[in-house]
Amino acid sequence: MLAPVAWADHAAGPCDFHREKGQTVRQHSRAQIRCAVARWTVPGGKTVALCIAKRESGLLPWAESGDGLNKGLFQQHVRYWDGNYDAYAQRAWQLPRRILSGRTNTIVSIRMAHDIGWGPWGGRNCS
Repeated sequence: MLAPVAWADHAAGPCDFHREKGQTVRQHSRAQIRCAVARWTVPGGKTVALCIAKRESGLLPWAESGDGLNKGLFQQHVRYWDGNYDAYAQRAWQLPRRILSGRTNTIVSIRMAHDIGWGPWGGRNCS
């Protein structure tokens, strides 16, 4: 199988892959989380990362809390999203700024957990 052609001006960032045919949204979310954890270690590894995302969003990238203040796979708070995005995303990765982008939410959240641990998520019942 040939690798997809990459355009000269496209610098693929981490975990830049699309959902495969027949792959569910939840399976794709798991794959993105595993990919991010393989790049940035987090307390408890992929097991805890997957547990937290499952608890927070049911592994659905469009999940929102009842009050609409927390969104995405890892339920990032909307008030802090722009600052977290700026701190943990790199321009060269071309990540959408959207909090409901599964890939972006995953990378920002995993990089946060890599830097500061799972404190913002509590990590309860996942360790």
